[in-house]
Amino acid sequence: MKGNTVRFGLVGTGRITDWVLNGARQDPRFEAAAICSRSWEKAEAFAACHGIPKAYDQLEDLLADPDIDAVYIGTPNHTHEPITLQCLAAGKHVLCEKPLALNAAQGKRMVAASRKAGKVLMEAMISTLNPNWRNVCARVNKIAPLRRYAASFCQYSSKYEALKQGTVAASFDPLCGGGALMDIGIYTLWPMVTLLGKPLEVHAHLVTCRIPGREQFALTDLQGSVECVYPGLNATAAWSKIADAFAPTELSGEGGNLLLDKLHICRHVGFIPHGAPASGRGKDPAPTDITIPDDADEYFYEFQEFITCVQEGRESRINTPDRSVDVLEIMDEIRRQGGIVFPADLA
Repeated sequence: MKGNTVRFGLVGTGRITDWVLNGARQDPRFEAAAICSRSWEKAEAFAACHGIPKAYDQLEDLLADPDIDAVYIGTPNHTHEPITLQCLAAGKHVLCEKPLALNAAQGKRMVAASRKAGKVLMEAMISTLNPNWRNVCARVNKIAPLRRYAASFCQYSSKYEALKQGTVAASFDPLCGGGALMDIGIYTLWPMVTLLGKPLEVHAHLVTCRIPGREQFALTDLQGSVECVYPGLNATAAWSKIADAFAPTELSGEGGNLLLDKLHICRHVGFIPHGAPASGRGKDPAPTDITIPDDADEYFYEFQEFITCVQEGRESRINTPDRSVDVLEIMDEIRRQGGIVFPADLA
C-alpha cells in the first residue's frame, strides 16, 4: 500500500467495472492504478475514459506491477477461479465479482489459496453490505421470533430477447457459468445465509430452456424459486430474467414485519408491528419508515469493507469467504435439482 491508499488493478472493461468504479472512488483510500482487458484497444480506451494511468492486455503484466496491491475481478463467471488463483499466487488481494466461483469445489480452492497466501479474498456482494440491510439485521430481534423470509429479485433481461433468437450471451450460457440463478438469484440467497445460516433442506424449481445445437451443457435456467427450511421458520426466494416483479422482500415474525423495497440495493425499509385483526376486516397497522438515509453509490460499500479488511489484515466479517462457499453449496443443490450442469462440475 502507498500510505493509506490501496492501489487497485481492475480486470475487465464491461459495464460492471464501469459501475463499481464510480462507487469505489467515493472511498478516499481507493486508487485505480491500472486496467486490464484481453483487448489492448478496450483497455486503453477504458483507461483514457476513466483517468487510469496504466493499461494492460495481459494479466501477467498487471500482476507483475509492484504498484498494484489488490485486484478487482469483473470478468465472466467462468474466469473467476483461474484469475483469482493467479492473483493470489502473485501476492495480490482479491475482490471478486459475484458469484465468487461456479461451484463450491472451486470456492473452497480459492479460499484455501487466499489463506495460504495470507491475502484477503472477498466476494463483491452488495446486498449484504448495504446500510439498510445491515439496519434490518440489527432490528430483526424486534420482530422475533422470525417465522418467514420471503425474497424476490426479478427483472426482465434484454439478453433474453437475443436468446430467443438463438444468440446466447454469457449471462445465460452454461459454458460461462451463466443463468438466472448465478446472475441474480444469488442476491436473494446471500442475505438469507447472512441472517439465518445454511438451511436444513432445499427444495427448488427452475424454469429452463435448451440452447439449440448443443448436445452437452445445453440447459440454461431462466427463472426459479426455492423453499429453504430452517428450525421454526421457512425461507423462500424467487428470481427471474424473463419477468419483472415489484413485490418487496419481507421478514415476518411474531412481533411484526420488516419490508425492504429492493433486496440487492435496498433504499427503503418499513416496520409493521404485529396486530392486524385476524378477521382481516379491520384497518391494517400503518408501517413506520425506519430507512437509513444513504447518499453513497451502492458499490461504495463493498470497496469500503474490502479496503478496511486489507488495511487491518483480516477477512470480512460479513462477506466471509466461508459464507461464499455456503451460498455456492446451496446453488449447487438448486442447480442439481434443476438439471443445470456447468463444465466445471465435471472437472
